[in-house]
Amino acid sequence: MLISSFKSFPKAAIKVTWEYECPQLLPADKILVPVEVVKPVTLRAKNLPQPQSGQRGYECVLNIQGVEKRVPALRFNSSSVQCQNTSYLYEGMEISSLPVDLMVVWNGDFSIDNPANNKVHLYKCGAMRESCGMCLKADPHFGCGWCKGEDRCTLKQHCLLPEWLEYSGMNSKCTNPKITEITPLTGPREGGTRVTIRGENLGLEFKEIVAHVKVAEVECTPVPEGYIPAEQIVCEMGRAEHSQYAGYVEVCVGECRPEFMARSYHLYYFVVPNLLELKPSRGPVSGGTTVTITGSNLDAGSNVSITFKDQMCVYHRRAAKAIVCKSLASQHGYGNVTVSVRVDRARIQKELQYEFVEDPTISKLEPEWSIISGSTPVTVSGTNLDIIQNPLIRAKYNGVETLNTCEVLDPSTMICQAPELAVSSNHQSDIVERPDEFGFILDNVQTLLVFNNTNFIYYPNPTFEHLSPSGVLELKPGSPIILKGRNLLPPAPGGNARLNYTVLIGEKPCTLTVSETQLLCESPNLTGRHKVLVRVGGVEFSPGVVHIASDSPLSHTAIVSIAGAGGLLIIFIVVVLIAYKRKSRESDLTLKRLQMQMDNLESRVALECKEAIGQDYFVGSRVPMCSLSCKSSKILQDPGFYTEGSWPFAVLNFTVERMGECAGEPLFSLFCAIKQQMEKGPIDSITGEARYSLSEDKLIRQQIDYKTLLVNCINPDNEKSPEIPVKILNCDTITQVKEKILDAIYKNVPYSHRQKAADMDLEWRQGRGARVILQDEDVTTKIENDWKRLNMLTHYQVPDSSLVALVPKQVTAYNAVNNSTVSRTSASKYENVIRYTGSPDSLRSRTPMITPDLESGVKVWHLVKNHEHGDQKEGDRGSKMVSEIYLTRLLATKGTLQKFVDDLFETIFSTAHRGSALPLAIKYMFDFLDEQADKHCIHDPHVRHTWKSNCLPLRFWVNVIKNPQFVFDIHKSSITDACLSVVAQTFMDSCSTSEHRLGKDSPSNKLLYAKDIPSYKNWVERYYLDIGKMPIISDQDMNAYLAEQSRMHMNEFNTMSSLSEIYSYVGKYSEEFFAFALNYVN
Repeated sequence: MLISSFKSFPKAAIKVTWEYECPQLLPADKILVPVEVVKPVTLRAKNLPQPQSGQRGYECVLNIQGVEKRVPALRFNSSSVQCQNTSYLYEGMEISSLPVDLMVVWNGDFSIDNPANNKVHLYKCGAMRESCGMCLKADPHFGCGWCKGEDRCTLKQHCLLPEWLEYSGMNSKCTNPKITEITPLTGPREGGTRVTIRGENLGLEFKEIVAHVKVAEVECTPVPEGYIPAEQIVCEMGRAEHSQYAGYVEVCVGECRPEFMARSYHLYYFVVPNLLELKPSRGPVSGGTTVTITGSNLDAGSNVSITFKDQMCVYHRRAAKAIVCKSLASQHGYGNVTVSVRVDRARIQKELQYEFVEDPTISKLEPEWSIISGSTPVTVSGTNLDIIQNPLIRAKYNGVETLNTCEVLDPSTMICQAPELAVSSNHQSDIVERPDEFGFILDNVQTLLVFNNTNFIYYPNPTFEHLSPSGVLELKPGSPIILKGRNLLPPAPGGNARLNYTVLIGEKPCTLTVSETQLLCESPNLTGRHKVLVRVGGVEFSPGVVHIASDSPLSHTAIVSIAGAGGLLIIFIVVVLIAYKRKSRESDLTLKRLQMQMDNLESRVALECKEAIGQDYFVGSRVPMCSLSCKSSKILQDPGFYTEGSWPFAVLNFTVERMGECAGEPLFSLFCAIKQQMEKGPIDSITGEARYSLSEDKLIRQQIDYKTLLVNCINPDNEKSPEIPVKILNCDTITQVKEKILDAIYKNVPYSHRQKAADMDLEWRQGRGARVILQDEDVTTKIENDWKRLNMLTHYQVPDSSLVALVPKQVTAYNAVNNSTVSRTSASKYENVIRYTGSPDSLRSRTPMITPDLESGVKVWHLVKNHEHGDQKEGDRGSKMVSEIYLTRLLATKGTLQKFVDDLFETIFSTAHRGSALPLAIKYMFDFLDEQADKHCIHDPHVRHTWKSNCLPLRFWVNVIKNPQFVFDIHKSSITDACLSVVAQTFMDSCSTSEHRLGKDSPSNKLLYAKDIPSYKNWVERYYLDIGKMPIISDQDMNAYLAEQSRMHMNEFNTMSSLSEIYSYVGKYSEEFFAFALNYVN
C-alpha cells in the first residue's frame, strides 16, 4: 500500500531511509460522539504523508448501519488528523450505544492503516434510559443527566430547564422510587425466603437501601450479590409471627422521606405448605424416576429441597399443587425410605414413603428384527417393567445413536417401536445389518443400555416402483391399485414376517393384501386425481398419482333431470345397472385378491403337506424292493433299455446296486410323497385327473366340494385286532376307498402279496347287526341325461368315524346291478376300465376313454364329465376357475415335493453318497467315451457331455424315475405316472447343455422347475467332473468286476420269470406285433 500510494510522488520528494515506517493511526481512548451534536473527531497518527499538488486530501469514512458517511478531514502534521465538525445519527431507540467502524483515507481511496481498530461510539442519552436512576447510572463519560422538568435523559445543553441532575452532582438522588414486581408473593413464616424486588430509582449504591426494606412488616435483609443499581433488590426474609398473614413491600432509598419511599401494589402472604402424596411411590434402585409430590402452597418461598432419607432428589420444577424431582440411585439398596420436603427454612411436617425396588430385567424380544427405518413393533418381555416411566429403545450404528419409544402394558410386557438404523440412503443395500449396540434406556438403569441377549437384525427397507413412467395412473372407479416393489415381506426366521402397511389414496386408507413383490389396494370410492402415499415403519413414499375417471354414462345433473321427468321406472333401471356393475367389480377384485392369497398360502400349504406326508406315509414304512429277476424282467419289457453287447447288463447291475444302496430310498420317498399328495384331494377315477398334480393335463379344473372323513376299518386278517383308522374323502368312489383301506392295512406288504380291491367288497356296519355292501354301481346309482355317476360315499351318506370292513366279494339283492339299466356287458367294460386305470403294468400315462354302453347308451362319470361329451365348456365362468388360480395349485404341489426331488437328484448325481462308492462300470464307460472323443478329435465339451448323458442318465435313470415299478413292488396309478413324467422331464432338461429358454407358450411342466434346473445342471457337471478325477480303471479290473458281479447274482436271475414277463408283454401288444410282422413280410 505504501509503494502504491507513493507512485504518484516525484522521485526527488521521496526519501526512503531505514527510519521510515508505514503511516498509521495510533490507539486512542474510547471515542464518544453523541448523536445530533456537531463535534470534530481528532485522531493521533504517525508518518502521515502530505498530499501533493493535484491530489485529494484526507477524509474520514464511517459505516453507520450499512450506510457510508464521508467527512472531510484535516492533517495538522504527520502525527495528527481531525475529522471536521459534523453531526451523526443512527436509527432506533433500542440501542443506547453503537460502535461504528472508522477509516481514514487520502487521495480518494488510499486508506491509512488502523491496527488498533479504533471505532467511533455513537450514543443517545435517552435510549433505554427512561427513568432517573437508569439515566444517572449511565457511563459518566457520556455526560448524560436527568432533566427533571422534562422527565427525560439528555445532555446538559439539551435540557431547557435549570433542574438537571447528574451522578456526580450534589443533588444526584432520584426521587419517587417505584416497585413494579415482587417474586415470590408467598412464603413460609419461618423465613429464609429470598424476595426479589424490581422497579425504578431503587438507589444507585447498595448502602442506600441497607436496613431500609420491609416485607409485610417483617425485616428483609438485602443481599449484595442480588442488587442491581436502580433496578433490583434481593433480600432475605426474617421470621414472622403467627399473627402476621399479609402485607405490602416497602423500600426507603437513603432516608425514609415521602419522596424517597416506595410501596408495592401487591401484597405478600405468609402461607403453610402441605403435602398429600407422591407418585409414583416406587421406582428402580438405580434411580432416574421422576417423582411428583402433590399438596398445597408448594410454590411458596424461593428455594425447595427434597430428600429421600439422606439423599437428594434432584429438583426439576414446581407449581402451587405439585413439586417434581428426579430420584438418584439408592445408596441403601432396596426398601422404603422417608421423603422430606423443606421450603426455605420451613420443614413440612408430613412424611411420605418411597420404595426402591429391584431394577427391571429383560428376557426376550419378539420379533428380533426390524427394517432400516425402524418404527416396527417389538414385544419386550421381562420383569418390573411397569416401574419405568418413559422407557426408550436404542440402537447404535457407526457411532450414531437412535432412539424410539416404548409403551408398558403390564409388569412383564411392553411394546416398543424399533429405532431406525443410522444407515444413509446412499449406502443402503439388500444385505442384513446388525447394530453395534442395541439396548434400552429405562430411567437410570445402566445394565440394560446394551442388551447382549439378542441377535437383533435389520432387513432392508421396502422399496416401491412408480405407478407409471409419467407418475400418473389412469383408473376406473373401484379398480384395484397394484403397487410393485421389493423387500415387502422380510425373510425373517419362521417365515411369518409381516409389516403393517398403510396406503392412503388422498386422505382415505384402502384395504390391503400383501405378497412378497406387490401390494393390492382396494381403492376407496373416489374420483379425480389423488396422491398415493405408502407408509410402513419409518418409510413414507409416494409412488405417484392416480386419476380415477368416472365412467358413469350420465352426469349428475342429467340423472336428476331424467329422474324428475322419467319417473320411477327409469330410476329402477339405473339402480339395477349400478348394482350389476358393482357386483361385477367386486367379483374381479375378489379374484385378484384370491390370486395374491394363493401366492402367500403356497409355502404354508407345502409345509403342511410335507408334515402330513411324513406323518401318514413314512412312519414305519419299508422300501418294497423287487428281486433282481423281477427288476430285470420288467426292465426287459421296455425296448428303450435294450442295446447290444454287455453294457446294459453292467449298467443294470450298477442300477440295482445304486438303487438298493442309496437311490432306492429317495425314489421311494418321492413316489410315496406324490401318492400321498394326490390323495389329499379328489381324484377322478374315470379320467385320472386330480386336484393336486404336477401335470396340467391331469389337473381337475372344476371346483369340487369335498370333505375329509376318518373311518375305522376292521382288519380282515384278524377281526379281534384294534381297528385301523383310515383317512378318506367323501367324494371317493367305493373302489378308491377300498384301495386306501388296503394301503393302510398292508402298508409294509409288497403290492403283489396284497389282497386286490376287485376281489373285496366294502361293508358298512351301522350297528345292531345292520350291514350294507357299498359298490360303485348298484340299483341306487343315479342316471341323468344318459350320464351315470359312480357311487361315492356321499351317495350312501356315510358319516365321519364310521365302521367299515373288507369282506370277500359277493352279490346281494340290494347291490346287484340293475340289468334293465346297465347290461352285464357294460358292467364288464366298466370293470375293465377301472382295472386298467390302476394296472401296475401300465407303462405310460393313459386316460381311459369314456365310451357309451352299446346297448343302453349310458356314459359313466365320477367327478367331471368328459368335455367332448358334456354340456359344460372350458370357459364357463360358474364351473371353471381361471388358469392363474388352478396353476397356483401346480406350484403348491411342486413346493410340497421339492425336497424329495432334490434328494433324489442329489443322490443320483453324486459319486459317493451315504458311504456308497461309484461302481467301476460307470468310470470305465465315461473314460471310454472321453478316449473315443480324443481319438476322433472331438474337443467340444457339449458333445462329450451329451454322450455321457445319453449313456447313463437319459438311458437308465429317466426310465427308472418314470417307472419305479421296475424296481419296487408297488402299484402306480395314472395320476402318479403323470407326475413322475414331469419329474423325469425335469431330469432330462437338467442333463441337457442347451440353454433353457422359456416363454409365455412354454409347457407348464417346464415353467414349474425353471428356477431349479440351473442348479441341477451344476450338479450334473460336478458329477461328470468328479468321475473324471477318479483313478483310471484298467481292462483287467473291469473284467474282474464284471465276473464278480455275475458270480454274485448268478442264482438270483430267474429265466422263467423273465420269459413269463416277455410273454405277458407280447400278449398285451399282440395286435401291434402281428401288424408289424405283416408289414415286414410285405
